[in-house]
Amino acid sequence: QVQPVESGGGLVQPGGSLRLSCAASGRTFTSYAMGWFRQAPGKEREFVASITRNGGRTTYADSVKGRFTISRDSAENTVYLQMNSLKPEDTAVYYCASTMSIFTMVKGNYDAWGQGTQVTVSS
Repeated sequence: QVQPVESGGGLVQPGGSLRLSCAASGRTFTSYAMGWFRQAPGKEREFVASITRNGGRTTYADSVKGRFTISRDSAENTVYLQMNSLKPEDTAVYYCASTMSIFTMVKGNYDAWGQGTQVTVSS
């Protein structure tokens, strides 16, 4: 099992960019699809993006499609989320998680979660 640890959050102005990183410990990183979720205050945790084990397929929530890009570096056991054209509604705690399921948009299918990193989009 991998254990994800997120970093890279912060405060950014609307229209700006951030890149989140998720370092996953464990020697079985390439056995897992990886996903990013986010949770805003008072709201449920929602799917943002996912990437398959070999990085060959990515999936995005409609709200971030065209603005966010997920990628992975298996040599570094790291998953990234490049976030461009950020909006105030992107403000949330962002979580990285791992799954062996092919249904990567379902948060209940993920079995290891990081502690989260705060992203705040505000002027």
